[in-house]
Amino acid sequence: MPKVGDFYESFRNNEFVLMIDGTESPGVTKVSGLSEGEHDTIEQPDGGTNHVYKIASAKIKFEPLTVERYVDGSPEDKRFKDWFQQTFKLGSATQGGSGVRKNGLIIKRHNGTPVLQFAFYNAWVKSSKFTDLEAGAGNPFKQTIVLEHEGLERVE
Repeated sequence: MPKVGDFYESFRNNEFVLMIDGTESPGVTKVSGLSEGEHDTIEQPDGGTNHVYKIASAKIKFEPLTVERYVDGSPEDKRFKDWFQQTFKLGSATQGGSGVRKNGLIIKRHNGTPVLQFAFYNAWVKSSKFTDLEAGAGNPFKQTIVLEHEGLERVE
């Protein structure tokens, strides 16, 4: 973190890049769901008393990642479309489902220098949707992709 005088200035959240299978994905404007995991809580009553102990289960759950990106006719549009089509195999007798998985990184930068990285593993496309079409609107056309994954961790 950059030190300014006697305190450390927080990183700004607007400088990052998403990489999937080693390829940067330009046009990504937002990534949400950066959770390092969560344990379920098991409540264990103490017999004969009113006390309940809370203990962590052995299972770790991860939030899905939600990626927002601009649709601009770039090769990235085709990469995300191909991944979606591999997963859903529209018009096919069999579906791809969660079998089409990819690994990736979310790299947080500060003034162009990487300061934090999150790696996600075995992600697949859960859903893909687009912004509403509205006559007279001046907003860019966006795609929202939800990725389920098997783990997210901070890496060096």
